[in-house]
Amino acid sequence: MINTMPQFIFLIALILLFIAMILVLIRLYKGPTLYDRVLSTNSFGTHTVLFIGVLGFLSDRPDFLDIALLYALINFVATIAILKFFRYRAIGDVLIKRESKK
Repeated sequence: MINTMPQFIFLIALILLFIAMILVLIRLYKGPTLYDRVLSTNSFGTHTVLFIGVLGFLSDRPDFLDIALLYALINFVATIAILKFFRYRAIGDVLIKRESKK
């Protein structure tokens, strides 16, 4: 199964990433403020991208990197949308409301 040193190192990295993801989920649950919860959600998404990439390397599946990149883009857009919603209390029509106030 694991016959080379880089694969062993990546397996250790995969285990450590999994532990870090559990700690981020605990932070998501216990976060004292809403900002902490959004930040931990974004961090969980980033750890998931790394987890998918390392898992793709260990299983010799380079197509996992495409999945990881797609998940990173979705994570970025979702984080921006969540922060925009909490700032303006709306997802769309923010520019229209600003222009009508002038």
